Amino acid sequence: MAQQTPRRQYDKQFKMDAVELTLKGDRTAKEVADDLGINPYVLYRWRSKYLTEKDSAFPGTGNPKDSETEKLRKLERELKIVTEEREILKKALAVFSR
Repeated sequence: MAQQTPRRQYDKQFKMDAVELTLKGDRTAKEVADDLGINPYVLYRWRSKYLTEKDSAFPGTGNPKDSETEKLRKLERELKIVTEEREILKKALAVFSR
């Protein structure tokens, strides 16, 4: 059975830069794809999506987040960390106070 390589993920800026290189017209999409180490067909899909949707072409993984939702998630992560740290300190205090 053939072993699969993990799927690579590229950020929005990388995709937009790659597409911009193809739109300049200096080099072909295949040449740009070869230089970047990606499949030319992937670059063709990115370019097609970019030309139809422009700035909203590459929203990222999952659901697009607005600033309030992102801020809330960040605060929830921080709260979880601080709560865990407090519990560790409580246990350490109980052990050392004996």
